[in-house]
Amino acid sequence: MNKVKLINNEKFLSDDEFIVSKTDKHGKILYGNKIFIKISGYEEHELLDKPHSILRHPDMPSCVFKLLWERLQAKQEIFAYVKNLAKDGSFYWVYANVTVTLNKNGGVVDLHSVRRKPSSKAMEVIPGLYKALLAQEKKAGIDSGTKMLMNILNDKGVSYDDFIFDLQN
Repeated sequence: MNKVKLINNEKFLSDDEFIVSKTDKHGKILYGNKIFIKISGYEEHELLDKPHSILRHPDMPSCVFKLLWERLQAKQEIFAYVKNLAKDGSFYWVYANVTVTLNKNGGVVDLHSVRRKPSSKAMEVIPGLYKALLAQEKKAGIDSGTKMLMNILNDKGVSYDDFIFDLQN
């Protein structure tokens, strides 16, 4: 986990900005576009060859990342809302689409992520949901957070993907 001192300062993407990054199959950063570098507050050389988790904000529930990695290991894309941590301790929310690049034999080459500004509708729901999931994880572990998320989705009668897409649209 990153040892950045947290500050209560939110950074925002504009509607027309996209963060693009590429990592190896283990999450080590291979590329980041200028917007990625700017909003993160890091210099490019500070990001390259580092784990993407350098940007992980402690407010993020582990069950979201567990779901993300399960999808990617199954060679499936995923959409997720992520709260990231900038170098100066600020934070920024993104709506992320992460995909797997495969070689001709079906092996994973790398991971590609495009992130954009989350909708205001999502920001009315996701921070509170993540706070509840994180509290559950702290109380009873990551599996308990995952179960809580799945119960919420079941109660709403929606899949994870439908829930996420509905919040963005």
